[in-house]
Amino acid sequence: MNYIETKIYTSEVGIEMVLNALSEIGIDNAVIEDPSDVEDLMDKKNTYDWDYVDASVMEQIHEEPTVIIYSEDTEEGKNQVEQIRLAVKDLKEKKDDILEDVDLGRLVVESIVESDEEWKDNWKEYFKPSKITDRIIVKPTWEAYERKSEDELVLEIDPGMAFGTGTHETTTLCVKLLEKYTQINDAVLDVGCGSGILSIAAGLLGIKNILGIDIDPIAVEVSKENVVLNNLTDVIRIQYGDLTKGIDFKADVVVANLMADLVMMLAEDVAKHLKGKSIFISSGILIEKQGMVSEAIRKNGFEIIDVLEQGEWCAIAAQLK
Repeated sequence: MNYIETKIYTSEVGIEMVLNALSEIGIDNAVIEDPSDVEDLMDKKNTYDWDYVDASVMEQIHEEPTVIIYSEDTEEGKNQVEQIRLAVKDLKEKKDDILEDVDLGRLVVESIVESDEEWKDNWKEYFKPSKITDRIIVKPTWEAYERKSEDELVLEIDPGMAFGTGTHETTTLCVKLLEKYTQINDAVLDVGCGSGILSIAAGLLGIKNILGIDIDPIAVEVSKENVVLNNLTDVIRIQYGDLTKGIDFKADVVVANLMADLVMMLAEDVAKHLKGKSIFISSGILIEKQGMVSEAIRKNGFEIIDVLEQGEWCAIAAQLK
C-alpha cells in the first residue's frame, strides 16, 4: 500500500500555529520533529543517562522544525494534501500581513509518495551474510551462502520486527563467550532473546537444553520462527517471560545481551537461576560502563573471569562463587 508523506518546514515558534491551521481543516494527527527536543534531552543538566546516542539523532539538532502528516495515496488523501497546501498558504499570507515580527520559518510544503512495503524492506539490502566468529556465519533468509568449510556453522535468521540481526558487536562478543564457556551438556538461559540469535547460536554449538525468554510478545514469535528455520526445535524453547518472576529454570550459563542498567538490575535474579559455580555472560555494555557493571555483578556473588571488547562495546563473563 502507498502513502503520502507531507512535510511542512517551519520554526520552533511556528509549530503551534501550523498545528492550529491543520486542526482547522480537520487534521489532528501529525508527527513533530523539533530539534530543540533533542537538545533538551542531551542537556547535561537533565537527569537522563544515555548508554548510546546514534549519530543520526545528533544530526537532528541542526535541522529545522518539521510537521509531518501521513495520508493514504487515494483521491481522498490527495485532496487532504491539497487542503494542507492551501492552509499553509493562508498562514503564510497572514504572517506577511499581520505577523511580520513572528518567525514562522520557511513554511514550505513538500509531499512524496512512498510504498509501505518498500519502507519495511529497504533495510534488507544492507543485511548480508556475516562471519561473526571463526565458526559462525549469520545469514539472512533472503541471501544465499555457501559454506567455506565443514567447520562453519550457518545461522539463518529473519529478524522481522524483533531486535537483533546478529551483526552488532555485542552479539559477536556474546557468541564468542558462548563458544568459550559452554559445554554440550549445559543448560543455557537466554534473557531478552530478541530475534533468538544467541539461543540459536548455542544450539548450533551443540547445546541440547536452551530456554530463551523475552517480555516482548513480538520477539517471542520471531524467535520461535527463527528456531524453526534452523531446525532446532528439539533443543530450544522460547517463551514469554520475565526473569524476575515465573521462570523456573536452572542454568549452567545465562546470557543476557541487554544494556548496562538492565544487566546491573538483573544480576541478583541471574544468580538465583544458576546452578553452582556457573557462568553469567552479559553485553550491551559500553566500555566506559564496564567498571560499574562489573562491580554490580561482583556484589551479587560473582567473580569476573573474562572481558571482551569490540568497537565501543564490551561483554563480561562472570562465574558464580
